[in-house]
Amino acid sequence: MIKHFNVLICSLLFINIVACQQVAPDLTDTLFETYDRYRETSLQKRRIKHSDLQPLIRQSGENPMFDVHQVGRSIEGRALYLISLGTGDTDVFLWSQMHGDEPTATQAIFDILNFFKGQDFGKEKKEILSRLRIHFLPMLNPDGAEVYQRRNTLGIDINRDALRLQSPEGQTLKRVRDSLEADFGFNLHDQSTYYNAERTSKPATISYLAPAYNYEKDINQGRGNAMRIIVYMNKIIEKYAPGQVGRYNDDFEPRAFGDNIQKWGTSTILIESGGFPGDKEKQFIRKLNYVSILSALNAIAKEDYDDIPLSDYERIPENDRKLFDLKLENLRYPLLGNEYILDLGIHRQEIDRKGHQDFWYKSSVADQGDLSTYYGYQTLNAEGYKVVGAKVYPKTLSGLAEAEKLDMKALLRDGVAYLRLNRLPEDRDSSPLPVHLVPQDFKVPPLRLNVGGNPTFFLEKDGGLAYAVINGFLIDLTKGHSDGGNALIFR
Repeated sequence: MIKHFNVLICSLLFINIVACQQVAPDLTDTLFETYDRYRETSLQKRRIKHSDLQPLIRQSGENPMFDVHQVGRSIEGRALYLISLGTGDTDVFLWSQMHGDEPTATQAIFDILNFFKGQDFGKEKKEILSRLRIHFLPMLNPDGAEVYQRRNTLGIDINRDALRLQSPEGQTLKRVRDSLEADFGFNLHDQSTYYNAERTSKPATISYLAPAYNYEKDINQGRGNAMRIIVYMNKIIEKYAPGQVGRYNDDFEPRAFGDNIQKWGTSTILIESGGFPGDKEKQFIRKLNYVSILSALNAIAKEDYDDIPLSDYERIPENDRKLFDLKLENLRYPLLGNEYILDLGIHRQEIDRKGHQDFWYKSSVADQGDLSTYYGYQTLNAEGYKVVGAKVYPKTLSGLAEAEKLDMKALLRDGVAYLRLNRLPEDRDSSPLPVHLVPQDFKVPPLRLNVGGNPTFFLEKDGGLAYAVINGFLIDLTKGHSDGGNALIFR
């Protein structure tokens, strides 16, 4: 009888444990599925400005749920705001865009504010807001955001100003942190899209770090809690981007805000938004921020992280930086009478257009040789393909209008990648055609692949051209298919 009773008790306990474990995943799934209800539609692209946020901040100030206060100004005088909500005893502080060109989480913050304004998730929101007091500083470096650059107007990296506090933006961050004495802090960034999860071809779509607070990398209760929250968030991201999470090296950086805020007693979680295939504007990654941060806030409110083993933090793969936009493998490359086999790795640099609202691409060869330990968002095994130099169209054209009348597919299949124009378009910074536009005295340079050079050439196999590479973008000539991008204007 006693044995049967014990079995029954154990069975009930097991069912209860399983049920408890399912609460967070169920909330996460629902957050993911209902995201479009809360997505802030006025923010569609990465190059957001201070002025884009002001109507949203004013709307929050008019809502009795939120307390909105100006807490500082940037060097150029743009206001820095703190948006707070909740009545709980645990303070959570989230700050974003201390680097002006890292806006993904800034957009997610306004999605999260919309979530709290909404009518759904009443039980979850009540639990979160009754136990937490949540504070958002959405854009710490508005001057950098204005011109889409990392540094502020002083030319310094705010994230290396935690000791000298020379910048008004850094002073504001320190003052707010100290006034809140926040229990948890979320340090929200973007990272290069060229990071990958170590020893895999998968991009590090989200990367984490629980910063060290000393050179010895000691783990106290505060840092340990940050590690546990990261493990919790990692399991969430793995559902939607499996194998695409990385972990930063935790060497102590005494000038960095994350390391110092950890040192000052706030459990600090660094979140970096990297790359995801086909997500040029990082809108899917924005969604992952929304889902994982809200899930983490729920876990903090319920203290669901206490039993997470710290050893699980070390199991998250480290960040590596071995990704190219395009990787070409096993190319046959003729040079000075000999032929060599090499791989080519290509990066596509974003060049801002006037006004910093949009961009075009200028590509370069990032590396060449044996790249067998590297990966590409797009990879072509070019075994048997020979690199062939590009040609210029034999006729000089009057201007863009005449060029647009040509059959571009036929030009590319004939190996033409350059069009000479008497008048280059003055109102454009990149070519609207899949070929380069050049001045009338332009001469095609001899074929020479070199690091830093613009990748424009053709791939030949069995006596015919099969692919064009124009400004680092691959065009399949057999299908007439391009993976997008732009060509250049040579002035």
